[in-house]
Amino acid sequence: MPTATDVGFIEMRIAKVVSFGPPLAGESFGCVVLDQVSGDRNLVISIGETEAFWLGATLQDMRFGRPMTYQFAAALVRGLGGQVRQVRIDRLIEGAYGATVEVEGPLGVQLVDARPSDALNLAAIAAAPVLVSLQVIEDGERRREDDSAQAGLLRHALTAPAMRIMKASPTSPPPGSI
Repeated sequence: MPTATDVGFIEMRIAKVVSFGPPLAGESFGCVVLDQVSGDRNLVISIGETEAFWLGATLQDMRFGRPMTYQFAAALVRGLGGQVRQVRIDRLIEGAYGATVEVEGPLGVQLVDARPSDALNLAAIAAAPVLVSLQVIEDGERRREDDSAQAGLLRHALTAPAMRIMKASPTSPPPGSI
């Protein structure tokens, strides 16, 4: 397989997920920070609160009693004899980023269109490489340069602490149960 730089892509790793806004308030969102594997470039992508939660949970190696959506999707790929070979954040679509998940299976290599947040969640579970096009990285750098509130949040995501997810635990038994 050609290296990422041979085809205009840079290999990146999921560094962290950052959350902005009060959880479940309807106005919160997350950012995923990608760092270049062998270099100092990075990309910050705004993602939805739900996608940020599940990516943060995966990065923290949290386990749940039943498979959640992204674990189910990864298990489905494996169950059909396939594997996620790589995830590419590879284009701009009307101001948003687009991604492609490369899956190898019994029918050969298939390219599946995806949102970056979904593709990154799948990559985290499948331990698949993440490649980002130069066009997307340069666009991400431009988005952080202006004086808008959104640009400020994207810059802040680089230095903000990673989202911490904690499982709820009962603090005391329900009334009347003792």
